[in-house]
Order: sequence, then C-alpha cells, then structure tokens
Amino acid sequence: MDNKNQSICIIDDDAEMRRLLKDLLSGEGYSISEFPTATLALEKLNSQLEDVRIDLVITDLKMPEMTGLEFIRKFKTRHADVPVILITAFGSIETALETTRAGAYDYVVKPFKLAEISQTVARALEVRHLQNENRTLRSEIKRSQGFSGIIGKSPGMQEVFDLVRRVSEATANILIMGESGTGKEQVARAIHENGPRAKQPFIAINCTAIPETLLESELFGHAKGSFTGAHQRRKGLFEEAEGGTLFLDEIGDMNMSLQSKLLRVIQERKIRAVGENVDRDINVRIIAATHKDLKSAIKNSMFREDLYYRLSVIPIVIPPLRHRKDDIPLLAEHFLKRFSASNGSKVGGFTNQAMAKLMAMSWEGNVRELENVIERAVVLSRGTVIDESDLPAPTEENVESFFGTVSREFLSFEDLEKRYMKFILDKTGGKKEKAAQILGINRRTLYRKEREYGFVSGDDDGSADDGSARIDQKLSEAGD
Repeated sequence: MDNKNQSICIIDDDAEMRRLLKDLLSGEGYSISEFPTATLALEKLNSQLEDVRIDLVITDLKMPEMTGLEFIRKFKTRHADVPVILITAFGSIETALETTRAGAYDYVVKPFKLAEISQTVARALEVRHLQNENRTLRSEIKRSQGFSGIIGKSPGMQEVFDLVRRVSEATANILIMGESGTGKEQVARAIHENGPRAKQPFIAINCTAIPETLLESELFGHAKGSFTGAHQRRKGLFEEAEGGTLFLDEIGDMNMSLQSKLLRVIQERKIRAVGENVDRDINVRIIAATHKDLKSAIKNSMFREDLYYRLSVIPIVIPPLRHRKDDIPLLAEHFLKRFSASNGSKVGGFTNQAMAKLMAMSWEGNVRELENVIERAVVLSRGTVIDESDLPAPTEENVESFFGTVSREFLSFEDLEKRYMKFILDKTGGKKEKAAQILGINRRTLYRKEREYGFVSGDDDGSADDGSARIDQKLSEAGD
C-alpha cells in the first residue's frame, strides 16, 4: 500500500503527544489531521464525511468532555469499517476487554516505543485494506447474479442495481415504479440496507390494505379520545420509523385529502397526530411505490402533481419479468432451492424442456407468479426433477412481450421486420389477407417478403391460404 494515500486522525488533549505522533507518522508518508478533543473530532469527521476520507483514528483514553471509549462508540455507529487505536496509561485486562467491546482495533499502553505504534498502525491499515478488497470481491460476485437479495443479471436489473447503489447514501425521496409482483418492496429494502439508515427501522405499509378512514391515524398516530376506541395515545408509522425509512407501497391509491397531509409532512418534516394540535419533528426517509401511471392519474385529477414531484426526486423503474427473460433461470433455481428445503423435498433441478417452458411463459404476475409456480411444482412433483408436465401451460405471447423481447437484442430493421412478420403470420394462422391487413402492406408485398425471408419456398403460390389466394398470387406475378 502507498502511505501517501492513507489518512490518519490523531485525537489527544496533550499537544506534545499530538506533535510526537504527527512527526512520526507524517515522516512515514501518512496524511495527518489532529484534534485536541474527541468532541471536536467527532463533529468535524461527521460533518466532513463526504469530503474527507479517514483510514484510521488514534485517540487517547482520558480526555475532557468525551473519553476515548465514548468517542469510539459514537464514531463506530457511522464509520464501522474505520479502525481505531486507543492510547492509554492504564493497561489492564479490563481495559482490553472494554476497548474490544467498544469496537477498537487495538490499544497501546503509555509509555510506548515509536516502533510499536508504527507497527500497530501498519497492521491496522493492512487489515482494513484486505477487508475492503474482500468486500469488493464479494460485491463483484453478487453483482453478476444479484444485489442485496434481489436476483437478476439482465441489463435492465443491472441498471436498477446501479441506481440503488448510487441513491442509497442520499436522503432524497424515491418513487419506485413497476408492475405488481416485480419486487418493489425488495428494492426499497435494498436502498435502506445499503444506506446510512440501515441500522434504523424500515417500516412498510400498503396504502390499499388499510381503509381510508384508518390510514391517517396509522401513518400519523392519534391522541387519546380522538375517536371511538382511541383509549390511549398511539404512535403512527412515521414515529415508528424515526431515523429510518418509511415505505409507502401503492401510493397511487391514497385519497386526495391524505395526499395533501403527506405533502405537508414532506415539506415541513413535521407530523400532527389525529386529535392533537402539536406538531412533532420527524427524521424519516420516504420511499414510495406504485404500479399505476401517476402522470395519467394527475391528468385525471386523481393524484396531486406537487406530491408526485416531491416523491419522485429519484424515480426507479423495475422492468417486468417478461422483459428480462435472462433472469428466469436464476430466479427459478433460487425458488427451487428455497421450497425444496422448506418442504423437505428431494426435487433438485429442472429438465431442459421444463426450463424452456418457463422461458416461454409471459409472466403477467411477474416474479411473484414465478415464485408461486415453482412452489406448486415442488410440492406436486413426483420425481427428483421438475419436468414440463409439472408446469402450467404457457400463456400465449402477446405483442407487448414480443417487443419487450426484441428490444433487448438491438436488431437491425430488416431482422425486426422479419421477426414481426413471422409473429403476425403465426398469430393469424397463416391467413395472408388478414396478416397483410395488420402489417399495412398489400398481399403482393407480403408474398415477396415471405420468399425473401425463406418463410415459403420459391415456387409456393400461396394456395394454402384462403379461397382467393391463388388468384391474388397470379395477379401479383402479372404485375411484377
């Protein structure tokens, strides 16, 4: 490691000790910052987290205002991966145990030799370097197949994962959009768990699962006696989520009156319980989700435009499963392992035919539907592998799923025309007149294209089509 890239913070109320450590470590190439009190150091390190990188902290134990142990406990809540070395004149087994429990990497007893502190610093930084390398390696392995428990290697999901990584550290509100069953709550949890609020509560509520008359008190709480049955004051979910994240699922179904109150909460960062006249400050990150087109809802006066823009500071769109077929084998294997274990089943895989059938299905219910299908197959299968007979019949491909498939492959215009023409011919049962009508071309052009693309042999005159096909073909040839 290059010491010039390593930054060390020294905290000690003894100016002479700070100077000694600074001269030693700066002479070895480390970048040094120093503070006379732990209080000042903690304030500066937390406020400058975005701008200043600290690789290691050296702190004295006995200091005014805040001891070294108190500093470590508070510092570690936000900087768990930064090693801290404690310097103390009171070396004992009790001190060692207390230091370890607080989260320190090691402690050095005064008086110490300069070589001792130098070696301890080098070891601590090497351990941190190895931990960071291992973390990066694990992250790369997970990235190839999923992220934070969300499985997917398709380009669409990789874009979602990349966005989740970038927004997790921010405080902005997020709106997750996607069809039912795509995993919106999982994405919300991933954002929470990869951000600074990870150790605080993650509270989820489905806005459609609670009657409109109760949703307000569920969110904001209520005072004692505010309505019949309110026998005592009750905290709302905003208060339950204090310091953490509140996930509002299906926000598009919230009534307009409650939307206005939610907008006020977002703007003022305060809540007022039902039946109270007191505002309470809150520190909660809001992540909302919906399967509805909120812009259409705004046009139809069903959703507030100002609330939409407050919620969707960072929008995340989760693609439906039919547009990311590459993820189906990974998901199927994952669900198979889970349900085989929970049901004590010996089912351990899929036949090639079964996997091909899964890939051919349209999955209107998305990942949730796939999960249910695999669970059913595991429970009902009589063998050790799932065969195509264990799976329901695939839903017929529709136009939306067709375009979802071909749009991922970046086809040339000619290949796209060829595939779409074949798709329409299949859908119309080979009826040329109807196919030409849908494609917006005349039958002569359709016959020519069929021959060019090899759908029919060069001498096929279209006699297999409906009654007028042969005459139409002759007229086509006469006009060429």
